[in-house]
This record gives sequence, structure tokens and C-alpha cells, in this order.
Amino acid sequence: MRWQQGMCLDERYVPYLQMARLYHLARLNNRCFRLDEPLVSAFVERWRPETHTFHMPFGECTITLQDVAYQLGLPVDGHYVSGCLTDFHVYIEGGRPAWQRFQELLGVLPPADQIQKFAVNCTWFQETFGECPDGADEETVRRFARAYIIMLLGTQLFADKSSNRIHIRWLPFVARLEEMGGYSWRSVALAWLYRCMCQVANRHVVKLAGPLQLLQSWIFWRFPGFRPVGYDAFSWPLASRWSGYNPGVSEKGPRVQMARLRIDMLQARDFIWMPYSTPDVLQVVHPVWEIHRAMLTMGLEWGRSEITSLACPVTTRHFRRVRIG
Repeated sequence: MRWQQGMCLDERYVPYLQMARLYHLARLNNRCFRLDEPLVSAFVERWRPETHTFHMPFGECTITLQDVAYQLGLPVDGHYVSGCLTDFHVYIEGGRPAWQRFQELLGVLPPADQIQKFAVNCTWFQETFGECPDGADEETVRRFARAYIIMLLGTQLFADKSSNRIHIRWLPFVARLEEMGGYSWRSVALAWLYRCMCQVANRHVVKLAGPLQLLQSWIFWRFPGFRPVGYDAFSWPLASRWSGYNPGVSEKGPRVQMARLRIDMLQARDFIWMPYSTPDVLQVVHPVWEIHRAMLTMGLEWGRSEITSLACPVTTRHFRRVRIG
């Protein structure tokens, strides 16, 4: 058994995760991931919401849908995800109250002191659904699988700045597990990351949320000079390469300054334009992505998006400090 944010990844959940096409995301939790907060903060300071790109000394670059697919193993096609981030309760079957639907789908209702509007205390959620009982019937397993998927989405892809609450906006999706695989989770994950970084660009927002594991892995894959030493072996999905990485606990201030200086000295040759085309990467790419890689070659899926855009050199410094967490 493996653990995701205090919850056990039971083998009995695997069919439901595969059905939702989120199993590869769940596999990233085989071992611990730690965020290099000073490095990520220094990169986010370079983010410009006007263009959705990082402004580097050599030009502009950004995270693409292809990066999300290869790094997290998320679906590359499907319906767009909408209507659940702010007014999700409108989409609950029969117009029932959100917490009534929560009890119907998960079999329990949180105590009133564990609820904050449409979010539940993370500790209570983990304690309640942390481990599926031995000998549980199929309906119980299904309920625990729903809870695991809610935790997976709420912490891995769509984490907010609170870090201690789980939003129940995903109820309309886990209610129909058979249909979850029909959504493009890759697209909404990238949109959420863009949204979070754009919010931090606002001078009144200082904390960064979102799929930061994706952001850090993108940095390591695209900028070899920032990679930790000793992480040469990798498997699918590609973000698993950095599992077990521990950036250390040294003082953050000097490390942020050092990261800024290193970014200031970057040149175009320090950026890898096509990191997913090397033979060692192609050997571990999941067969489903092989099909889409062929489509990429023919210009049917991503077109030329494998090459991240390089625009005019940035000449003006207008960056601000960012705090993670």
C-alpha cells in the first residue's frame, strides 16, 4: 500500500483510477516529493500574466500541454472541465444540497465544526478515509475510491493556498466515475497553474498554490543547470524522476537570491527545447502517448507546440518576490 496525503492508495482503487484516467497521477505518490521553494519562487517572479510566459534573459518560455501530459501522465484529450470551480453545486443531480450529496456518495457527513462553506477539514478527511477496511464490500470500496480521487485532485492538481482544506467541488465528477476518463484533466491542470501564477503577479497575493510538482519538474527537465545531482534514472510519468528529492532546509532567503542570479545569467543554450524526443525518454513513454507523439509528428495534435516559444529578449526587470505555501 502507498500513501497520498495521509490516505492509502489501496490496490482496490486502481480500477476506478484507471477508469478516471488518473492512475498515472496517483503513481507519482510512490515516494515523497519535496518542493524547492526558493527555486520555484525565483522562477515564478519571472512569470508575466500578459503573455502567460516566463520572461528570461534569452527570451520567453512557458509550460505547454505537452509538458503536462509527459510530466504527470494526464489524459491528452476529452471534454473540457467547467462549471465546478465556483458554482459546482448547481450541477448536482436533482438540485440536492451539496452536503447531502456528499453523504450519499461518501457515506458519511462531516461534523459541523469540520466544514467551512464548501470545504472540509483535511485532517478529518484523512482520518475518515485514510484506509479502506479489509473485507469491505464493493460499494464501500467505491466510496473510498471517490474520497481518494477527491483528495488527489484537491492536493496534487488543484491545491489552494489554505493547504488544510479539501473542497468538495469535485462531487459532480466522482458521482459518475465511469465518465471521469472522458475529461481533459491535462488542460484544466495547466489552466489552474496559469491562474495561480497570474494571481501571484497581483501585488496583493503573496502565496503560490496549484500543481507545483508539475512546475518544479518542468524546471528540472527544461533547465539542466538546475537539476539535482543523482537523479538520472526515470520512468513514466516523467515527474517521477525527482521522487525522493530533498532540497534541504537551509535558509531560504540566500537561496532565493542565488536562484535569481543564476536565472539572470541564463542563455538560450541552457534551455532544452525538445526534452521528450531523446531515445532514453521514448523508451519509457507510455504506449498511449506514443500514439499522440506520432500525431505530433504529423501535426495533428500539438502542431509545433513541442518547441516552446522564444520571443524577443526581455530588457526590463519588473519582478516581485513570491512566497510558497
